[in-house]
Amino acid sequence: MTHDPQKILGRLLDAAKAAGADAADALFVEGVSSSVSYRLGKLEDVERAESYDLGLRVFAGRKVAFISTTDFSDTALAALPGRAMQMARLAPEDRFAGLAPQDRLARDFPQLDLEDPAEPSAETLIERARTVEGAALAVPGVTNSEGGGASFSRSAVALATSTGFYGRYAGTSHGIGVAVLAGEGTGMERDYDHASARHAGDLRDAAEIGRRAGEKAVKRLNPRSMKSQTVPVVFHPDEAAGLVGHFAGAISGTSIARGVSFLKDRMGARVFAPGVAIIDDPHRVRGLRSKPFDGEGVANARRALIEDGVLTTWLLDCASARQLGLETTGHAARGTGGPPSPSATNLYLQAGTVSVKDLIADIKQGFYVTELMGMGVNGVTGDYSRGAAGFWIENGEIAFPVSEVTIAGNLKDMFARLTPASDLEFRHGTNAPTVRIEGMTLAGA
Repeated sequence: MTHDPQKILGRLLDAAKAAGADAADALFVEGVSSSVSYRLGKLEDVERAESYDLGLRVFAGRKVAFISTTDFSDTALAALPGRAMQMARLAPEDRFAGLAPQDRLARDFPQLDLEDPAEPSAETLIERARTVEGAALAVPGVTNSEGGGASFSRSAVALATSTGFYGRYAGTSHGIGVAVLAGEGTGMERDYDHASARHAGDLRDAAEIGRRAGEKAVKRLNPRSMKSQTVPVVFHPDEAAGLVGHFAGAISGTSIARGVSFLKDRMGARVFAPGVAIIDDPHRVRGLRSKPFDGEGVANARRALIEDGVLTTWLLDCASARQLGLETTGHAARGTGGPPSPSATNLYLQAGTVSVKDLIADIKQGFYVTELMGMGVNGVTGDYSRGAAGFWIENGEIAFPVSEVTIAGNLKDMFARLTPASDLEFRHGTNAPTVRIEGMTLAGA
C-alpha cells in the first residue's frame, strides 16, 4: 500500500473545485485479501488480491454526479474531476443532495483497535483450513465435505471533503468456516459453522468450529415434517439476528422517506415488548462493523434504537434526514461508485434475563429454528414467510429434527411477542440471543 490517500484526495478535491464544483468529497479504499480452501483432505485453492479504488462525488448547485476509478496514473486522476463535472451538469436536480453540515463532522476519532498488525502466512491459513475440515470430517456420521476455508483481509478507508474534513481508518478480518454432509443417499443432511474476528487472538478455535459443524449436520439426520399448526417458535441466535436485520431495514431513513416501511408511522410507539432494547454501536472495540465516523464524515455514537420496547429513532444519512426534516444520525455508509445510504453498524438485540432452558421449559409443543430459507419478507407490510428447518420441542425439551416446513406471521406481531434469552454473544456484525415468539403459524405436511 504505497499510495498516500490524503495527498491524492486533496489534489482531487482541489481539481474538482477548479473544474467548477461547488462542493465535492472523495473516498479512497485500499485492501489486501488472501484465502485458502481445503476439501476432503486436499488443498484446493490459495488466492491473494490487492486493490485500490477511488470515488469522487461532485456538486454543481443541486446537481450531483459520481465517478470512480481503479486507475491511479497521473493522467487518469487528472481527467477524473472534469468528467465528473460534465456528468453533474447533465444530471437532474436533487434538492436533498449535499455534503454533511460542518458542525456534524467528526473531530475526534476513537481508538477502536480494528487492525491486527500481524498478517497470517499462507501456511497459517492452510493449517486453519485443514484443521477445521479435518475436525468436521472426524465427527462420526459425517460422510462428505463441501470444503473448509480460511481467509484474511486488511482494508483501509480514507474520506475527504471540500469543507476540510479528512479521516482514515483501517481494519483486519480473520475468517474460518466449513460445511459438511452427514448420512447417505437421499437421507443426507448439510450444516456448517464459521467464525470471524478482527484479531487472530479473538478467533474461535478451528477444531472447535469443525466439530460443531459436523455435530450439527449429524443431529439433523432423519428429520420429520410436521402438520400445520400454531405454536411458539424459538429462534437460534443466528436466525434471531436476521429478525434484527429486518427491523433495521424497516427503520432505514430511505424506506421511511419513501413511505415503504411497515414501521413508518411507529416513531415513539411501543414496537417490542417492555424491557426489550436494540442497540447500534459503531464504537465497539474490535467490532466487525466498527468505524470512527460514518460515510459522510459525520460523528457517530452508540444509540438505543429500541428502548424499553419503544422505537426511538430512524437510521439516517444526510439525504434521508433532509427529506424527513430531521438531522443525520451518523449512519451513512457508502462505496466509491454511488451515493451514501443509511446502514447500521454493530447492531444487537440486548440479552434478556431468562436462560434458554427456562425460555423453552413451558413449551409443550413448539419449533426451534436453526435454519431459514428463502426471502419471503415484505418490508412494506411486514408479512413474513420463510422455509425453515430445526428441531421439535416437546414438554420443554428438544425432541427430534424437523425440515420442510414454513413459518409465517407478521413482523409487527412477531416483534410485539418476542422474548429474548440471556445467551447473547458478539460473533457477527448483527447479533441476538435466542428468542421466543408466541403464536406463529407453522405450515408442514
